[in-house]
This record gives sequence, structure tokens and C-alpha cells, in this order.
Amino acid sequence: MGGGMDAVNAEAAAEVRGDVMDGIGAMAWSGCPEPALGLSPQRIHVGDREVRVLFAMRDPRIVLFADFLSDEECDALIEAARPRLRQSTVVDNETGGDSVLANVRTSDGMFFHPGENELVRRIETRIAHMVNWPVERGEGMQVLHYRVGAEYRPHFDFFPPDARGTPVILQRGGQRLASVLMYLNEPTCGGGTTFPEIGVTVGAQRGQALFFSYADPHRDTKTLHGGQPVIAGEKWLATKWLRQGTFT
Repeated sequence: MGGGMDAVNAEAAAEVRGDVMDGIGAMAWSGCPEPALGLSPQRIHVGDREVRVLFAMRDPRIVLFADFLSDEECDALIEAARPRLRQSTVVDNETGGDSVLANVRTSDGMFFHPGENELVRRIETRIAHMVNWPVERGEGMQVLHYRVGAEYRPHFDFFPPDARGTPVILQRGGQRLASVLMYLNEPTCGGGTTFPEIGVTVGAQRGQALFFSYADPHRDTKTLHGGQPVIAGEKWLATKWLRQGTFT
């Protein structure tokens, strides 16, 4: 199926569109980022542009958008990030301190500071419009580069409630509530985003944005996800995590 969904998921996507899209505008959410799909769920305005809704699910809450980034914006993010790339790390859940290296993640990455430049501010504002969540409640945008063989094994984006370091992490803006993944290029083969618990895989398509939320930080959110290995070519991805409160 086009629009970022793998062919194996075409039938499931069609079922979702029939079951979910009809009633999605009537849904009421509070205390969590939520796309403003309203009564016309096929397209929404996100401040400075219009984006198309390709796919949506209720449980877990997943929405795939097309036309979120222009080709020029994708290229600009890649070129701005390239000289600042370092081996990717993960948060140290035991101490809540600096990130640590881990074999679950084999990409290179970097972070932009919130509002670092005009391009970053524009995209952050667009995300805020898209999910009805204040700009200041977002972490700095991360850009990741995956070479052949690189992957990010299945994981949750929220901070484990029972980890010793989580109380320290939460002091900087509370728990994560949602993620926005923005695809900056298209790998020749591989590199999709997979949700193994629900059998959904989203292919990396340039300019598209994948939103998913997890209002409660528990494994039963069904938001376990991973970045599949890149088989050929390379993959560039930008990620924005949204917090409960102002990120500091």
C-alpha cells in the first residue's frame, strides 16, 4: 500500500480506514497530544501548510501524515545535522543522568536545541499545530542516521515508572506522552518503523510524519516499536518527543 504502509498491511489499513476514520472527529482527548482531525479527517491544516491523513488507529493511537515536510526541509535538516552526528545513545534509566551507549541502537544522531534556528522553530510550531500541544512541552528535535545494518530494536519511548533514575528525568518536564517521527529520505530497502505487538509496519517515505501517543507509561499501551535494519541505502529520521510539562 502506498503512503508509507507496507503491502502486507494493506488489508488491515483498509479496515482501519473504514472503522476508525468515520468516527475519529468525534473523539475527545484531554491531557495528551492529539491531532486535530475534526470533521474532515483526510486533511488538516498545521499552521503554515496542509497535510494529508493517510492512516489512523485508535488503540494504540497512531496517525500517519503525508506532506508534513517539504523536500527542501528534509535536505536542510540532514545537512544541518550531518557535521554534528555522534554514535547514538539511550537514556540511563538507572541514574537519570547522561545517556549511555547500548547495542539496541546502532545509529548516529544529534539533537537540536529547542528553537535553535528558523527551520527548527518552523517545524516545532507545525508539530504543535498538528497535535494541539504547546511548543515548550517538546524535547529538542533529534536527527538520526542509519547506515546499512543499523537498527533500533523494539522499545518504548516513555520512561519506565519503576526505574531508579526516572524521578530525576521527570524533573525536566514530566513523562513523555507522544512521539512524532519524521522521515527525511527513503532507504533503498528496509528501515521501516514496526509495531510488533499489533502487526503494523510503516515504511520510511520522505516528508511523512508518524504520530503515536501513550498517555499512560505502561507496557499495555501497545506502542512497543522499533526501527527495522536498513538493508540497502541509508535512512535519515527526525524525532520529536512530547512531554507532560515544559521541557527544561
